[in-house]
Amino acid sequence: MKFINLTPHAINLNDGTILPASGMLCRISSTHTDFDDDGVCDIQWGVVGGLPDPEDGVIYIVSGIVAGAVRRPDVVSPATGHADTVRRDGLIVSVPGFVRG
Repeated sequence: MKFINLTPHAINLNDGTILPASGMLCRISSTHTDFDDDGVCDIQWGVVGGLPDPEDGVIYIVSGIVAGAVRRPDVVSPATGHADTVRRDGLIVSVPGFVRG
């Protein structure tokens, strides 16, 4: 299986594998409402851009928000919420793998 990283940064796996950014970006548009009296606004997710069509043997790495929006079997995001995620000083250093949206 070939992984293509459509995020703007490298993905480090716990086993030492580094998946560099491909240079292609996959993003989702969004709009926000005005803030209410409590200082809270709503977000509405829009169109996903930059996601290639499915290709045999290829898995695309995107943000969790994008993966949740498209819900395709060939689209994953880093498993940042997994118990085996490695953190230092509260920042994610590496992840054990990926999760489908």
